[in-house]
Amino acid sequence: MELLGIGSRVKHETFGIGVVINVKSDGYEITFIEDGTRKLKLEADIEIIEKSPFSNDMVSMFDVERSMTKILQRWMDATEIVPMGDKWKGGKMILEPGKVGLSSKEIPVETFFHKIVMMRDRLRVMEQKINASSLDDEAKVDIQQYISRCYGSMTTFNILFKETDHQFKS
Repeated sequence: MELLGIGSRVKHETFGIGVVINVKSDGYEITFIEDGTRKLKLEADIEIIEKSPFSNDMVSMFDVERSMTKILQRWMDATEIVPMGDKWKGGKMILEPGKVGLSSKEIPVETFFHKIVMMRDRLRVMEQKINASSLDDEAKVDIQQYISRCYGSMTTFNILFKETDHQFKS
């Protein structure tokens, strides 16, 4: 089977005319004029209109960049940019003491949110270090249960996150 390169023009019986925008080991990503972007298997029944040369590189630069970013974030304790919910921007937390005569404390919500994100990221790094450690499986599971409970305790702060995929999950 001969592989198509990025930029090859093709025709599919159902989706119409399209252009190969990515080639992976398991298939093509093709943008069709009438039907948007679709993923098709390498063996898919497509007519070649114009073939672009194939390089032996089965991974796109986008895939490499995305993978490297994830690896660096995971192992270098780098914090990803996590957006805070718009309604909290510019807000403040006011802590009122229970004793009369003591002054309250104000904290910008952004400062508190940054601390929450740092806590979440450090819990993730701790998980990875435990999983990569030489501890026996029983000890890893035991420690993982504690970390899961920490995540569960932090779900209260999920209201601050703009996107749900950045939130704490127990």
